[in-house]
Amino acid sequence: MLDTSTIVIIVVAVVLLVLLIASLRIVRQATAVVVERLGKFNRVLETGIHLIIPFIERVYPPISLKERVADFAPQPVITKDNVTMQIDTVVYFSVTDPKLFSYGVDNPIRAIENLTATTLRNLVGELELDETLTSRDTVNSKMRAILDEATDPWGIKINRVELKNILPPKDIQDAMEKQMRAERERREAILKAEGEKRSNILVAEGEKEALILRAEARKQAAIAEAEGTATAIKMINEANPNAAYLTLRGYEALKVVADGKSTKLIIPSEIQNVAGLLASLKEVVKEDQKD
Repeated sequence: MLDTSTIVIIVVAVVLLVLLIASLRIVRQATAVVVERLGKFNRVLETGIHLIIPFIERVYPPISLKERVADFAPQPVITKDNVTMQIDTVVYFSVTDPKLFSYGVDNPIRAIENLTATTLRNLVGELELDETLTSRDTVNSKMRAILDEATDPWGIKINRVELKNILPPKDIQDAMEKQMRAERERREAILKAEGEKRSNILVAEGEKEALILRAEARKQAAIAEAEGTATAIKMINEANPNAAYLTLRGYEALKVVADGKSTKLIIPSEIQNVAGLLASLKEVVKEDQKD
């Protein structure tokens, strides 16, 4: 059996081990821990392993240093032209000073919500309905600046404020929807008219190009025919044809004219020598046959 001194040593060792374990504090990344000594603020523990004095020092729950998002319920807001709207806001903030956050204000989130609602009413109360709907970015910027200044003594940094939804009264919503629908229909009508106009222009341009091409084709054909006739005449002139050939060609032309539908013909005097020409040709043929 163990003697009394051994038991005392073991008990003391166990107590010391328990006290050592109880004095250890591990602070996680992006968090901070406030330490009080005998009820008074002593220090802030940052990321890592720390020792505290058991029973003398007391630690607060860890405070997150990450950016937080607070989505507040819709608030009734009256505009300058006496229109009541429901606006809900989203606030992005982070803790920059754990000490001020712990001792600056009781229930910081609730305090930010009330401050946001008050600031929103003040800003929107200076704007008319149309300005409120079109100046959302301006309202966001002003609210962020005002809230950031107001929450600075609480160790809070306001990073961004967003007006998530702006809901006017039902009758105004209906009127806005009708206006938007009419605007969409007007734009569709304009687009349709522009499309038809463009289509008609393309058709007209196509017809114009077709007419130009057909006229150009006729022109080229006429030029080709004229060039062919000129070439034929040149060749005939270069061949120096005799009177008999010319008279025969005239006879052929006369035949073509006679085949037409005209009932009255005017025959040049030169064509009258065709009979004599034919008689001469007949005699030439007979002589060839005798030979």
